[in-house]
Amino acid sequence: MKTFSIKPSEIKKEWHIVDAKDLVLGRLASQLAIILRGKHKPEFTPHLDCGDYIVVVNAQHVYLTGDKLAQKKFFWHTGYPGGLKERTVGKLLESAHPERVLRKAVERMLPKGTLGRMQLKNMFVYAEDTHPHQAQQPHPLDIGSLNRKNKKAE
Repeated sequence: MKTFSIKPSEIKKEWHIVDAKDLVLGRLASQLAIILRGKHKPEFTPHLDCGDYIVVVNAQHVYLTGDKLAQKKFFWHTGYPGGLKERTVGKLLESAHPERVLRKAVERMLPKGTLGRMQLKNMFVYAEDTHPHQAQQPHPLDIGSLNRKNKKAE
Protein backbone atom coordinates (compact mmCIF):
# COMPACT_ATOMS: atom_id res chain seq x y z
CA MET A 1 0.00 0.00 0.00
CA LYS A 2 1.32 3.41 -0.95
CA THR A 3 0.99 6.63 1.00
CA PHE A 4 -1.59 8.95 -0.54
CA SER A 5 -0.58 12.52 -1.24
CA ILE A 6 -3.03 14.94 -2.82
CA LYS A 7 -1.95 17.07 -5.77
CA PRO A 8 -2.51 20.85 -5.72
CA SER A 9 -4.92 20.58 -8.67
CA GLU A 10 -7.13 18.12 -6.73
CA ILE A 11 -7.66 20.36 -3.68
CA LYS A 12 -11.26 21.45 -3.17
CA LYS A 13 -11.78 24.37 -0.79
CA GLU A 14 -15.08 25.22 0.87
CA TRP A 15 -16.30 28.38 2.60
CA HIS A 16 -17.47 28.27 6.23
CA ILE A 17 -18.96 30.98 8.44
CA VAL A 18 -18.56 30.92 12.23
CA ASP A 19 -20.42 33.10 14.73
CA ALA A 20 -17.92 33.70 17.55
CA LYS A 21 -20.43 35.20 19.99
CA ASP A 22 -20.05 33.60 23.45
CA LEU A 23 -17.51 31.01 22.23
CA VAL A 24 -14.40 30.37 24.35
CA LEU A 25 -11.43 32.02 22.63
CA GLY A 26 -8.82 29.25 22.86
CA ARG A 27 -11.18 26.43 21.92
CA LEU A 28 -12.50 28.43 18.97
CA ALA A 29 -8.96 29.27 17.81
CA SER A 30 -7.86 25.62 17.92
CA GLN A 31 -10.87 24.48 15.85
CA LEU A 32 -10.26 27.27 13.32
CA ALA A 33 -6.59 26.30 13.03
CA ILE A 34 -7.56 22.68 12.31
CA ILE A 35 -9.95 23.77 9.53
CA LEU A 36 -7.45 26.25 8.05
CA ARG A 37 -4.77 23.54 7.88
CA GLY A 38 -7.17 21.00 6.39
CA LYS A 39 -6.67 18.40 9.13
CA HIS A 40 -10.42 17.71 9.18
CA LYS A 41 -10.21 16.25 5.65
CA PRO A 42 -9.20 12.64 4.93
CA GLU A 43 -6.84 13.79 2.16
CA PHE A 44 -4.79 16.06 4.49
CA THR A 45 -1.28 16.68 3.20
CA PRO A 46 1.05 18.52 5.61
CA HIS A 47 3.11 20.40 3.00
CA LEU A 48 0.14 21.78 1.00
CA ASP A 49 -2.54 24.35 1.76
CA CYS A 50 -5.55 22.01 1.62
CA GLY A 51 -7.64 23.82 4.26
CA ASP A 52 -10.89 25.71 3.78
CA TYR A 53 -11.83 29.38 3.87
CA ILE A 54 -13.35 30.68 7.11
CA VAL A 55 -15.38 33.85 7.77
CA VAL A 56 -15.64 34.70 11.48
CA VAL A 57 -18.23 37.24 12.61
CA ASN A 58 -18.84 38.79 16.06
CA ALA A 59 -15.17 38.43 17.01
CA GLN A 60 -15.46 41.17 19.64
CA HIS A 61 -17.92 39.03 21.61
CA VAL A 62 -15.61 36.05 22.26
CA TYR A 63 -15.60 34.71 25.81
CA LEU A 64 -12.54 34.32 28.01
CA THR A 65 -12.79 32.05 31.04
CA GLY A 66 -11.62 33.04 34.49
CA ASP A 67 -10.10 36.48 34.94
CA LYS A 68 -8.23 36.50 31.62
CA LEU A 69 -9.81 39.79 30.49
CA ALA A 70 -7.84 41.59 33.20
CA GLN A 71 -4.85 39.27 33.72
CA LYS A 72 -3.83 38.00 30.26
CA LYS A 73 -1.44 40.44 28.64
CA PHE A 74 0.06 40.87 25.19
CA PHE A 75 3.63 42.19 25.09
CA TRP A 76 5.60 43.91 22.33
CA HIS A 77 8.82 45.88 22.16
CA THR A 78 9.29 49.20 20.42
CA GLY A 79 12.95 48.58 19.68
CA TYR A 80 14.15 51.32 22.02
CA PRO A 81 15.74 50.80 25.45
CA GLY A 82 13.02 50.30 28.03
CA GLY A 83 10.46 49.95 25.25
CA LEU A 84 8.62 46.86 26.50
CA LYS A 85 4.89 47.55 26.21
CA GLU A 86 1.92 45.54 27.42
CA ARG A 87 -1.85 45.61 27.02
CA THR A 88 -4.53 43.40 28.56
CA VAL A 89 -6.91 41.37 26.41
CA GLY A 90 -9.85 43.33 27.81
CA LYS A 91 -8.39 46.59 26.50
CA LEU A 92 -7.68 44.99 23.10
CA LEU A 93 -11.29 43.79 22.83
CA GLU A 94 -12.52 47.32 23.62
CA SER A 95 -10.14 48.97 21.13
CA ALA A 96 -10.74 49.84 17.48
CA HIS A 97 -9.62 46.39 16.23
CA PRO A 98 -10.99 43.69 18.57
CA GLU A 99 -10.71 41.04 15.84
CA ARG A 100 -6.91 41.03 16.25
CA VAL A 101 -7.22 39.01 19.48
CA LEU A 102 -8.78 36.05 17.64
CA ARG A 103 -6.50 36.43 14.62
CA LYS A 104 -3.40 36.34 16.83
CA ALA A 105 -4.66 33.29 18.73
CA VAL A 106 -5.18 31.37 15.48
CA GLU A 107 -1.90 32.61 14.01
CA ARG A 108 0.03 31.17 16.95
CA MET A 109 -1.56 27.74 16.37
CA LEU A 110 -0.58 27.54 12.70
CA PRO A 111 2.86 26.48 11.43
CA LYS A 112 5.48 29.19 11.29
CA GLY A 113 6.71 30.02 7.79
CA THR A 114 5.28 30.60 4.33
CA LEU A 115 2.68 27.82 4.55
CA GLY A 116 1.27 29.16 7.82
CA ARG A 117 1.08 32.68 6.40
CA MET A 118 -0.76 31.37 3.32
CA GLN A 119 -3.23 29.48 5.49
CA LEU A 120 -3.88 32.50 7.71
CA LYS A 121 -4.88 34.52 4.64
CA ASN A 122 -7.80 32.10 4.20
CA MET A 123 -9.42 33.40 7.40
CA PHE A 124 -11.49 36.60 7.39
CA VAL A 125 -12.35 38.00 10.83
CA TYR A 126 -14.93 40.73 11.43
CA ALA A 127 -15.80 42.38 14.74
CA GLU A 128 -19.51 42.76 13.94
CA ASP A 129 -22.01 40.42 12.31
CA THR A 130 -21.74 41.85 8.79
CA HIS A 131 -19.31 40.59 6.16
CA PRO A 132 -18.77 41.07 2.39
CA HIS A 133 -18.55 37.33 1.54
CA GLN A 134 -22.20 36.56 0.75
CA ALA A 135 -21.34 35.76 -2.89
CA GLN A 136 -19.21 32.79 -1.78
CA GLN A 137 -22.26 31.25 -0.01
CA PRO A 138 -20.44 30.11 3.14
CA HIS A 139 -21.86 27.16 5.07
CA PRO A 140 -22.59 27.82 8.77
CA LEU A 141 -20.27 25.95 11.11
CA ASP A 142 -21.50 25.49 14.70
CA ILE A 143 -18.40 25.10 16.87
CA GLY A 144 -20.36 25.64 20.08
CA SER A 145 -22.23 22.37 19.64
CA LEU A 146 -19.08 20.22 19.27
CA ASN A 147 -18.37 20.28 23.03
CA ARG A 148 -20.26 21.79 25.95
CA LYS A 149 -17.08 23.60 27.07
CA ASN A 150 -16.84 25.50 23.77
CA LYS A 151 -19.62 27.90 24.76
CA LYS A 152 -20.00 30.32 27.62
CA ALA A 153 -21.74 28.66 30.59
CA GLU A 154 -25.24 30.05 30.89
